[in-house]
Amino acid sequence: MSNGSQVICPAAVMTARGESRALRDNSSMPGDSLDQRSSRLRKHADYQRVYKESRKHFSTSMSYFFRRRAEDAAVGLETLDSARVGLTAGRVLGKAVDRNRIKRRMREAVRMNLSRLPRSVDVVLHPRKSVIDLEFPKLSAEVARIFSTVSTQLEKTGSGNRDAKKPEAQR
Repeated sequence: MSNGSQVICPAAVMTARGESRALRDNSSMPGDSLDQRSSRLRKHADYQRVYKESRKHFSTSMSYFFRRRAEDAAVGLETLDSARVGLTAGRVLGKAVDRNRIKRRMREAVRMNLSRLPRSVDVVLHPRKSVIDLEFPKLSAEVARIFSTVSTQLEKTGSGNRDAKKPEAQR
């Protein structure tokens, strides 16, 4: 075109020297086929439901809450095929740069270990400030340990909430 604009062909991209190079096809890349958006808690009501129906658990560099999602079908809410994880990073963790770095590191650790969780569970992770300086393999191992603990507790109790242990008369 004569006005100096470039036409970008979907099959190739022109380099600065005028050479054509093919675009990469990322569809065959190895990795999980799980949609990342469906594996995250996104709504405030979902977070509140997890907080209400569970209790706080602790690990060395974070605390966490979890609940089983099986009772959502009876209420009429949608049931999802994958585990969902939510992260929190309040101002107590530092300035926005620090909070964003903590969230990036946590999202990657969760992505690497998401397969350890059962499909019908919601988990909320509250990292401590020490996560920003923690070596990533240690962070990933801690997330894996938390997910394994959640999985075994759900198998053991049959439910992810605290009301499962109470007799029917006390509810």
